[in-house]
Amino acid sequence: MKLGTSAIIGGTLFVLAIFVGLFAPWLAHTDPVMGANLMNAEEPPSWIWWFGTDAQGRDIYSRVVHGARISLTVGIVSQLVNSVIGVTLGLTAGYWGGWWDDVVNGLTNVMLAIPSLIFALAIMAVLGPGLTSLLIALGLTNWSFTCRIARASTLSLKSQGYVQAARVLGYGDLRIMITQLLPNMIGPIIVIGTLGMGGAVLAEASLSFLGLGIRPPYPSWGSMLSEARDQITTAPWLSVFPGLAIFLTVLGLNLLGDGLRDVLDPQSRSRRT
Repeated sequence: MKLGTSAIIGGTLFVLAIFVGLFAPWLAHTDPVMGANLMNAEEPPSWIWWFGTDAQGRDIYSRVVHGARISLTVGIVSQLVNSVIGVTLGLTAGYWGGWWDDVVNGLTNVMLAIPSLIFALAIMAVLGPGLTSLLIALGLTNWSFTCRIARASTLSLKSQGYVQAARVLGYGDLRIMITQLLPNMIGPIIVIGTLGMGGAVLAEASLSFLGLGIRPPYPSWGSMLSEARDQITTAPWLSVFPGLAIFLTVLGLNLLGDGLRDVLDPQSRSRRT
């Protein structure tokens, strides 16, 4: 399989974000929380302060670097939870059918009818702000697309000859779903998961911007934007650099997902061509 240009660019941006998050303590200049110094408050970008400083004198570069850890953790973990829920419901609904299929379809339609961010806001309002609450809220609200894809794939695959042969050999339903169906639908699941990570990063930034995400003074890109909104004209660097980090990360994940779709689904590429 040959990766396209979009997949290479997107993968490079995503790997770079992962690298920054993993090695944040070594890449940062100062402590993102305790490194405040009012003598250096609101310094513009310079050779000393690459991204400038905020109203407390904290280094924006260090906070953006450490914010990558939080944003990527939320994006990856919440999408893993979404994928597990969506694949489990879609696989079982498509394979067993009947009343269980009707229940899953009804629940999926409800989740698709209302924006996932609205559900996440409701959950965060009950649980309160914080990383754990954020993971729960985003992990339980965006599985519907994965469920639809898993169900459709199951419906098309369960009548294949190798599945019938597995039944003749005495395989149970659970074994057939895990060993015969799941490996053959992993491509679309990877694609939707990659795109979903970008959406989760953006959702985390939205919730943190609204004050329902990561609690200050801990750095997340969304909370940094929230803190900077009153100084967007006097100190624009406070919002430019965390906003640019969100943009590049989400762009990279979307390009990676789009490129993987072309590789894993040649029919999609031919239709677009």
